[in-house]
Amino acid sequence: MAYICDNCGKGTVHGRQSTHGRGVAGKRWKKRAQKTPRLFKPNLQKISVVVAGKKTQMKLCASCISRFRKIGKIKKPQAASSKVASL
Repeated sequence: MAYICDNCGKGTVHGRQSTHGRGVAGKRWKKRAQKTPRLFKPNLQKISVVVAGKKTQMKLCASCISRFRKIGKIKKPQAASSKVASL
């Protein structure tokens, strides 16, 4: 299974992580802080979506989930009916 959003195609991105380089401009360190490779992953979640009148399960990123909720493809979970004791 690929770590890719089924709607927009957002996936993992390679980048660099750098430590906080305090003191470089003040000439406290002779070398700059090292940069290590890392991966930036999207916030993917499995959600059931209504597509063409049928419920299908998709892996969506957080931005696509909010977009689908706005246009009505994802129904918000209904709150459980609370039983209130009448006095």
